Amino acid sequence: MATELRGKVIVITGGAQGIGATTARALVRLGARVAIGDIDQVGAEKTAAELGGDTLALPLDVTDGRAFGEFLDEVERRLGPIDVLINNAGIMLLAPLEQEDDDATTRQLEINLHGVIHGTREAVKRMRPRAAGLIVNVASMAGKAGFPGAATYCATKHAVVGLSEAVRLELRGSGVDIACVMPAVVRTHLADGLVETKLFKSLRPEDVARAIVDVVRRPRFDVYVPRSLDWTGRLGRLVPRAASEWFLRAVGADRVFLRAHAGARAEYEARVRRS
Repeated sequence: MATELRGKVIVITGGAQGIGATTARALVRLGARVAIGDIDQVGAEKTAAELGGDTLALPLDVTDGRAFGEFLDEVERRLGPIDVLINNAGIMLLAPLEQEDDDATTRQLEINLHGVIHGTREAVKRMRPRAAGLIVNVASMAGKAGFPGAATYCATKHAVVGLSEAVRLELRGSGVDIACVMPAVVRTHLADGLVETKLFKSLRPEDVARAIVDVVRRPRFDVYVPRSLDWTGRLGRLVPRAASEWFLRAVGADRVFLRAHAGARAEYEARVRRS
């Protein structure tokens, strides 16, 4: 049975734009009380104002564990107990590994992995005593495979998948659920300059938002966007590695990140390095 979302308190990190903002919009339409956390306070407030209702925008640096806890405390003080936390904040800095600088490595680990760890931990602390709640960790199909030119990004998303799987077992019987969302490339600024091929198409933020809303209403662990990625992954694990790698080359997946247009990505990468 689907969960009624009207009145539910739902928190989204990285909610000022992209997948986060699109998901917030869908949830507000269904009557949820949404809190947006983002390091871009101006952008978060603008998004919240556009969404209307009880939508709340608060500053959040997901890399700071103490600040994450204080952020959730403030959300609960103003909106009530948190029903759902969506760990959505993430960045992607592209380069072959030997060309990637330490700052790019550290920044991706801090936001993509440490931020999800902080959020998951703080949510469990609040939800377990109530024996209710849902944590949604937004990973990527890059959490199930490796893609040249995005080694550290892939590593962080693999880690988010592993973290979510382990916490799922820790929460068994607690009444708290956890889900892991694994989309293909999505047309947000994170994907600026990426190559598309005939068989490797990007998604709209709305596609991922729809999947997130669905899992909030009907919790389950594995959420692939599109769903065909699940079967593609299963088949890939059944055949020899050489065959699965041939398939990635055949559909152009091995070129998507490695041949990204640096000029088209320059503004995005400079901004996330500064943030």
